[in-house]
Amino acid sequence: MKKWLKWGIITILTLFLAGAVFGAGLFIYYASSAPELNEDLLKDPISAEFYDMNGELFATIGVENRKYVEYDEIPQEMVDAILATEDARFFDHFGIDVFRLGKAVMANLTGGFGSQGASTITQQVVKNSFLSNEKTLKRKAQEAWLAIQLERMYSKEEIFEMYFNKVLISGNIYGFATGAEYFFGKDLDELELDEIALLAGMPQSPNNYNPFKNPDRAQKRRDIVLNLMVQHGKITEAEAEEAKKVDVTSRLLPEEQRKGVAGTKYDAFLDIVLNEIEAKDPSLLSEGIKVYTTLDPKAQSVVENIMNSDSNFPTETIQSGIAVVDTKTGALRAVGGGRNYGAGRGYNYADDAKRQPGSTMKPLVAYGPAIEYLKWSTGKTIVDEPYKYSNGKAFGNWDGKYFGTITVREALYASRNIPAVKTLQEVGTNKAKDFISKLGIDAENVYESDAIGGGGIHLSPIQLASAYAAFGNNGVYNKPHTIKEIVFRDGSKITNKAEPVVAMNDYTAYMITDMLRDVVSSKPNATGTAARVSGLDIAGKTGTTNYDSDEFRTYNLPSTAVPDSWFVGYSTNYSIAIWSGYEKRKDPITTWDERRLPQVLFSKIMSQISEGKETKRFTKPSSVVEATIEVGTEPLKLASEHTPSDKRRTELFVRGTEPTEVSDEYKEEDIGAPFNLQAVNHTPGLVDLTWDYTVPEDYEDANVQFEVSMTSEDGKSTIVTTTADKRATVSGIEAGKTYTFTVVAIIDDVRSSPASVTIKIDGGVEEPDVESPDGADEPSPPNNNNGNGNQGKPGGNNNGGNNGNNGGNNGGNNGGNNGGNNNGNHPNPGNGNGNNNNQNDGNNQGVNPPAEPAPPTQTQ
Repeated sequence: MKKWLKWGIITILTLFLAGAVFGAGLFIYYASSAPELNEDLLKDPISAEFYDMNGELFATIGVENRKYVEYDEIPQEMVDAILATEDARFFDHFGIDVFRLGKAVMANLTGGFGSQGASTITQQVVKNSFLSNEKTLKRKAQEAWLAIQLERMYSKEEIFEMYFNKVLISGNIYGFATGAEYFFGKDLDELELDEIALLAGMPQSPNNYNPFKNPDRAQKRRDIVLNLMVQHGKITEAEAEEAKKVDVTSRLLPEEQRKGVAGTKYDAFLDIVLNEIEAKDPSLLSEGIKVYTTLDPKAQSVVENIMNSDSNFPTETIQSGIAVVDTKTGALRAVGGGRNYGAGRGYNYADDAKRQPGSTMKPLVAYGPAIEYLKWSTGKTIVDEPYKYSNGKAFGNWDGKYFGTITVREALYASRNIPAVKTLQEVGTNKAKDFISKLGIDAENVYESDAIGGGGIHLSPIQLASAYAAFGNNGVYNKPHTIKEIVFRDGSKITNKAEPVVAMNDYTAYMITDMLRDVVSSKPNATGTAARVSGLDIAGKTGTTNYDSDEFRTYNLPSTAVPDSWFVGYSTNYSIAIWSGYEKRKDPITTWDERRLPQVLFSKIMSQISEGKETKRFTKPSSVVEATIEVGTEPLKLASEHTPSDKRRTELFVRGTEPTEVSDEYKEEDIGAPFNLQAVNHTPGLVDLTWDYTVPEDYEDANVQFEVSMTSEDGKSTIVTTTADKRATVSGIEAGKTYTFTVVAIIDDVRSSPASVTIKIDGGVEEPDVESPDGADEPSPPNNNNGNGNQGKPGGNNNGGNNGNNGGNNGGNNGGNNGGNNNGNHPNPGNGNGNNNNQNDGNNQGVNPPAEPAPPTQTQ
């Protein structure tokens, strides 16, 4: 045993010595290739360069935004705060903190290499001046060697001064003195303890702790620094508690007093790039990196020009946030951070504005999951009716109306709330949560109210544009990103590799897209008509949010007020999400111009950035088929030949789920056909029709209507009129042509067999010359309007049409609303002038002029 123990100890010592020799040799080898110390690089930040998608430089940030101070000008309390936070033994170590290094080694052994660092302030100065950010043994060895050399060449005070002026505080702001001036408008010697602690804590995550953007996070970080100062004996517990009482926002410069910093052409986009860099490592920006981004300069210029023109906005203070994402890749192409967005990295409405998304959530948590998991058709029928959540709380549609039995297509493009909640209930909140999780939306819970965007989910325009891009990309989601590649000074790179996620089947993506096309269509009740772009295949969704009853009362708001308005739409090239509203929630949107703003901005931006670029149409995949169904059948059935036209819909189905059974709801009933149908052409341009009909005994009290159709020589058939009379006069008849007229009797949706008659119109009739008496107006030529007068505006003149029976005397039967004069004209001599305040009096019904545009009835 003694022999084995002896050899065991010798073996362990030998391995230890061999390891030490090898480690020392490796350290010496790595250290020998370390760069030389350079005082200029040590003292000045190294500028970072940013390139657009075409490889063109568009921004450089670095030394230009810095106020340099000597060590003697730095307040001792500021030094104490920084050391307590970053390197408590700075004045005691030789460039490397052995004690701290030991703790980091243990953490790396348990958590993996690179899980915890042990960099001193000296090492940070070295790394930010000479080395790349990669976590390798070579870089750590060089960093340690150079830190020791730096400590030999410079005093502790000089090294601290380098760090103090070199460190990134936020965005384009380097050095603590610059930060003090930018955030508080103060010199260093004017700072209070709470302000010092706030600045000292920012370098760890400059954007997250930016008090302008994230005051809550900044305040928590400040309090941690105050606790560290107490822990290291720099201040008392009482001093820390007193400083913690100060609200961070109360110390900050008001926005109108903030001093601008040097900007770039595309500050809002650069802001998102800096966020992405910071998420990787905040210190990267101090390393002189070259960042190759996804920025499309044309798209960004379009967005900024529109955002910076007051003529595009209905009020002076309404704000908007805009995100333009590449539909296929998720690459962020342009950003609208706000109107006249500057370089100060203030509140960026494209990224920082996390708001309730309103009805833009309906495809995401209701209809998308219903198609994906339940394989619903776009023709699935659902009842829009008074309803309650599962907890018994009542809610309704925006207009207080209910459409009854409708398809989910209509429910979506008309943005009805009740059907959306019913759909989510069918799907289940767990499946809905799974569905949106693949679209970059992390939600702890999904509630029924999230079906209409009024739950706990809050999104930014960037998140929403990226989620919708998956619908336009055959169901494949790409995380939004601005960085393609980061290149370090030594030539090493970090490449951003796309990791697409198949978020849904292609049939779900296409069927949702096809329904969202109708949102921007001219269909009745379509909610996004103002977002339409001529010539482009566009799909999209509107959204508004609501105030609760307490907010209405507290803010004294009108009943029509809403806090947020959204539009998100996409083509095969771009997905664009736009939010509009006010900085403070208590300031409401009250007009239709404000509500429509996202749609108007979308149309302008999408049309301009798509100009000169091929935009393919959305393509129906083989997994989707069409079928004409009868609305209201459950399960869905095919429409029969007797299904009324208003009940027929051609809808989309997941292949294999389309119905095969034909509905028998509407059967052919023999109600007899019209007979003795005759057509005569006594008057040029007119055909008079007469017919007889016998009402069946079972329908004696029913209302009988007759549908009159006309088919011309070219085969085009049109419905001329529907009337209760057994006669009709058809205008617009041309000489020398043949026409076929058809009459069908309709009783309670039951249609009879048709009666038809064909007539050939003789050549034109020569009109006799009629000499007008002196001073008389010449009669107007026939206008073939079948006696239909034009209804005038108040006080206007209305000219009645032709009436072959009344010689023009009744031509003015439908006059202006307020004393308009109506002149009836007849091909025979004689004028009839009459005043009539009734809109529909006599046989000659007036034709209404175009009405003034009605106010919008829906922005959901």
